Parts: sequence; C-alpha cells; structure tokens
Amino acid sequence: MQPSSPSLRRRVVIAAGLLLFVVPFLTGCLRVQASMGISSDDRVSGQIVAATIPADENDAGPQLTVPSSLAGKVRVQEYTQDGYVGSQVFFSDLTFGDVQQLSTLSDQSAGMFQLNLQRAGDLVGLTGRVDLESAPEQGTDVQFTIAFPARVATTNGTRESDSIVTWKLPAGEVSTLRAEVRYSDPNTRGFAGWAGIVAGVTLAVALLIAALAWLNRNPAPPRRSAQAGDNP
Repeated sequence: MQPSSPSLRRRVVIAAGLLLFVVPFLTGCLRVQASMGISSDDRVSGQIVAATIPADENDAGPQLTVPSSLAGKVRVQEYTQDGYVGSQVFFSDLTFGDVQQLSTLSDQSAGMFQLNLQRAGDLVGLTGRVDLESAPEQGTDVQFTIAFPARVATTNGTRESDSIVTWKLPAGEVSTLRAEVRYSDPNTRGFAGWAGIVAGVTLAVALLIAALAWLNRNPAPPRRSAQAGDNP
C-alpha cells in the first residue's frame, strides 16, 4: 500500500528536520579549547572556549553560566570566530578546589569533563577525564593546555616545553589526563621563612648567653692594695 501524499510530505519534513539537527555535528562543528596556568603560589588562571557552527541564525551555540560559588573569579562573554558561536570563559585566582567546579559551567556537560589538582607535599598532580563518546568524530577539535611553574616530571600528554603540556582529545572516546610536577608548597615556604627568623633569633640569644658564660668562666681575683703588704 503506497503512503498518501500528505503522509509522505510529513515524513520528508521530519527527516529534513532531523538532518538539520545532525548535520552540524557531522561536519566538524564542535570546538572546545581550554588553557590554564598555575602560579608558584597554587593559583590557577586561564580561559575556556566552547563553540559550534550555528544551525541557523538564531543558534547562539553553547551557553555557559558562572556558578555562584565562583562569582568574582569567572567571567563569561559571547564567542564569535571563524564561523563558530558560543561562549568564552575567563578565570583567575582560582584555588585547586575551585578548578573542580569549572565542570558545572554547563548542565549539559555534567559528567563529561572532570579535572582535579591535588598537592601532596612538594608534589602537585593533575588528573582528568573527558568523555567525548557522543561527540562527532569528523571535525571535532578539543584541546587542553596547562602551564606549570616548574618542569613537568611525568605526563601522558604532549610536552610543548619543560613546563607546558597539551592534550588533543579524540572524539568518540573517553580520554584521561595525567601530569605531575614538583615545586615547593607555598604554605611551607612561608613557614620556612618564619622558622628561619625564629632560628636566627634563637641563635643570637644562644650566642649572647655563651659569650656571657665565657667572660665569666674564670673571674679575675680581686686586686691587692699596693700598700697592703708593706711594713711601716
């Protein structure tokens, strides 16, 4: 039995609508670029771009919002470049704990992006997980770059220099990020400076006590009067 003409037209319209939805994801429309730097006092600054090629003139691309917990440290603005539209995020003076909250910039990306920075003594470790299994394999551009304040000891990323590592994350896969670097704990540095001052004062007091003890170790006998032993 042949479908009626209205039914056929309806199916064609539905198929066309689905095609318009899928085509942007098949033609390389996804761009996610994140870069950040860590200072020697364990503060993190950087930016994130999340954009797609718009499906129509009303498509503004991914819209990221700042969680209230990061207000004052994160700023979001519109991104328009190379035919892509979306959001650009700037952040500064984040703590390691704040960095974990960057994944909450978008409800849609919850669970797709996880990043963790931890310190154990002088060792700082970065671990991350990025789930791009649902991303289009053709044309997806997802990159993450991080600059450390010291030479990177180990990593599974690409070394751009002694202290900079980049990961280019493939679509259709779940990727892990890993890097370790050693530099002194800023809290320990402050304590070491104070400890040095205390040690210096203690040493000065000890030297003073030692000097007084040395001066008094053999007290000089009382001087006899020049007339004491003479006869009249």
